[in-house]
Amino acid sequence: MAELRHRGLKDTDPTVQQQPSEDKGSDNELKAEKDGVSDSESKVDSGVPEVPVPADDTPEVLNKALSGLSSRWKNWWVRGILTLAMISFFFFIIYLGPMVLMMIVLCVQIKCFQEIITIGYSVYHSYDLPWFRTLSWYFLLCVNYFFYGETVTDYFFTLVQREEPLRILSKYHRFISFALYLTGFCMFVLSLVKKHYRLQFYMFGWTHVTLLIVVTQSHLIIHNLFEGMIWFIVPISCVICNDIMAYMFGFFFGRTPLIKLSPKKTWEGFIGGFFATIVFGIMLSYVMAGCRYFVCPVEFNNDSNSFQVDCEPSELFQLQDYALPSMLESVTGWTTVSLYPFQIHSIALSSFASIVGPFGGFFASGFKRAFKIKDFANTIPGHGGIMDRFDCQYLMATFVNVYIASFIRGPNPTKVIQQLLALRPDQQLYIFNSLKAHLTEKGLLPALEEAAAA
Repeated sequence: MAELRHRGLKDTDPTVQQQPSEDKGSDNELKAEKDGVSDSESKVDSGVPEVPVPADDTPEVLNKALSGLSSRWKNWWVRGILTLAMISFFFFIIYLGPMVLMMIVLCVQIKCFQEIITIGYSVYHSYDLPWFRTLSWYFLLCVNYFFYGETVTDYFFTLVQREEPLRILSKYHRFISFALYLTGFCMFVLSLVKKHYRLQFYMFGWTHVTLLIVVTQSHLIIHNLFEGMIWFIVPISCVICNDIMAYMFGFFFGRTPLIKLSPKKTWEGFIGGFFATIVFGIMLSYVMAGCRYFVCPVEFNNDSNSFQVDCEPSELFQLQDYALPSMLESVTGWTTVSLYPFQIHSIALSSFASIVGPFGGFFASGFKRAFKIKDFANTIPGHGGIMDRFDCQYLMATFVNVYIASFIRGPNPTKVIQQLLALRPDQQLYIFNSLKAHLTEKGLLPALEEAAAA
């Protein structure tokens, strides 16, 4: 960083020093940030070494096929081809079923964690911090054990109660999880090295923030999936649609910069992506809401030891007639329109994906700029790393989970029964008598008995 400071002082062009290039994806910006950084900026960032920019890993076949195009159009075609490939793969894993989807979510979580942790290790590798990567992966294991253990207990209750080892692990799950984390905590304290205390605590925080962003929110995606595959597919598809359409509108019509963190983002792309995503969300919801495979909650069948998706669709997924406002009635000539109630909810999901969702990408852009890197990794040519594709998805997953809990999900009778079965016999009997007295007082119990006798 001292070399950068001297270079910045020798630079005689004030425009380069004060106004770095606004092209995020170009090599000129990286050069401007290196050569034109001010002395004050150097002092602030003097403790943050740069991470090497990943080399271009575009397949040789595409390089040859697109060799005659400009870099702008070459990038457009590479991104487009790889986007179609990823969408095709997404449809394929949906076809394979919910269990495969869960495994893919877990794999994506691990890869995103690895990309962020690798950045931290690459930046501070020269300090040779002891046990940093080992402890990071150990904490990932602990957190996943805690979250997925809770999920297994909730959704596989009968299976857990049937197997003695699983029942013991379920009963003491939180204590075991805490003991595992406490072991890692003690290992971290024992690994502290003189002269590197501050840096080690900084990386300790780095690991935990990464766990909060990646593991916690990927676990919410699993919970959304259990509510019904439509709650998994529609939000993810809306984010993908918004990302594609914002890029398309910005590429062809973009003129007005949207935010300095992402200079390639434009207001034209932002607005065009918003309206396109709303329309896409309504149409996709209409197609999926009529299929039980997508709308029914994902449940584990204890008899067949497999997941099943079969139910009587709730009112949320049954066509209803809605009266149109007088203004729309005069334009269309229709008095009512038939919609699935979920389509109305899809407007909220699409709006979030278009308005707030991109801020996950802006957050990631700020993180990458802090370490002067273009992408988290070079896993996907033209797109960067897996985290570059899922920065908005994690924010969307949290919103969907909160939205379901606030406006959709009611008390789950299955989970209540599971909790009752875990009580002692005398506690179960007490609840039975209390419930019987309550139903008798309401006048419901005689009616239920007569209906059962008939």
